[in-house]
Amino acid sequence: MSAMEPLCHLFGTNHRYFSKEENILLEAELFVRVCEELKFILRDNLKNYFCVLKFTTEMENAMLESNFARLILQDILSTDDYTLNGIAHYTNTHEDVVTEVATGQNTNPSALFLRKIIELHRSVRQELYINIMKKIAAQYCSI
Repeated sequence: MSAMEPLCHLFGTNHRYFSKEENILLEAELFVRVCEELKFILRDNLKNYFCVLKFTTEMENAMLESNFARLILQDILSTDDYTLNGIAHYTNTHEDVVTEVATGQNTNPSALFLRKIIELHRSVRQELYINIMKKIAAQYCSI
């Protein structure tokens, strides 16, 4: 199932009605919105950490941006569904690269790797993504 199908279902439309270019643009928009929602959730999970360190909003944003992939990887690992080796296999990425991202040594992974770990995260945190999709759909339906 493509990433667009569940969202289109929530909107009451069929993704096949869109051209290939429109589907690409919609998927890019969805990806950006999902990342924004994930950062919002991560910010909420880290609020005590940010408070102790007396981070400003700008510092929080910078930390979330530079550690986004690492935090997603840590959440996948916390489910015990995947190991670093399993993530490397799923994403077709060398295990050293996955380890570098997971340990914070690589804060700028490729867009393809980021997309693949978010797809994997979506499979281990299905309920979270259902709620994110519903929230996004509600926001767009209210426009």
